Amino acid sequence: MDPHLLRTFVAVLDHRSFSGAAVALGYTQSAVSQHIAALEADLGSRLVERRPVAPTPAGARLLEHAPALLLRLDAARADVARLHRARPTRLAVVCAPAALGTTVARALADLRAAIPALDLEVQVAGRDAVVADVVTGRADLGFVDGAAAPSDPLPMPDLGPTTTLAAAEETLAVLFPHGHPLAGRRAVRLTDLTQAQWIDAPDTAVPLDRLRAVCRTEGFRPRIRHRGTDLHGLAALTAAGHGLAALPLPVAAALPGIAAVPVDDPRLVHRTELIHPVNPTAPARQLADLITGRPAADA
Repeated sequence: MDPHLLRTFVAVLDHRSFSGAAVALGYTQSAVSQHIAALEADLGSRLVERRPVAPTPAGARLLEHAPALLLRLDAARADVARLHRARPTRLAVVCAPAALGTTVARALADLRAAIPALDLEVQVAGRDAVVADVVTGRADLGFVDGAAAPSDPLPMPDLGPTTTLAAAEETLAVLFPHGHPLAGRRAVRLTDLTQAQWIDAPDTAVPLDRLRAVCRTEGFRPRIRHRGTDLHGLAALTAAGHGLAALPLPVAAALPGIAAVPVDDPRLVHRTELIHPVNPTAPARQLADLITGRPAADA
């Protein structure tokens, strides 16, 4: 299966348009049509309905595999390229919003003290984007977060030749608006909140499907959807009564206009994990060592 054809296939369905895919990819519309026809001939199945543009059953099945396949191809290219790039004083870090907490910030400060000439770039992105940036070489190291039982790793996709390490475990909390009947509680049970109204904010708060998984129950239905990585915007929506959200307690407690109440049942933590390639740059290795408490490697 030609990856160029597969990328065209994904672009056509993302844009729901042959012309939109052509503009995005820099091809002519006829070239996009030829790519789809060639992929359909290769697989022996019609993959895309033309009017309106939509996946056929076979196309929908291929679309389930395509993002992971293309990500692994990009990761392989980046892994090979990384062997020939020496960037001893540059570090690009990408973090999920709630993962950029005190532990990570202090480790970055310690690294800057150890490498005064460090060219440091820190970007905040959604969890899927963090993973993609690390495995494709756009970032040297990333931090993702989520809810888990103490000492349990976060569920991750197939990352190929990468290393994942625990960075921090913090108390998980629910955000309530002031005046909510539970806002003054010392702790709450998540299972008591399954039928509450929630904000679906998968790139900022703990995703609702993760809450359903760790509580092993249905519920946690969204009242509204929040897209992006703005923690203060999420807090403003909670404060205005649009729904609840789950964040690490230290992050939640610093947000204005809301009450952050710890979760005491089920026994969960907010876990942050770092991801880096198996052959990280020297600054990335030093940062990982600072985070995990190992002796710092030589620069």
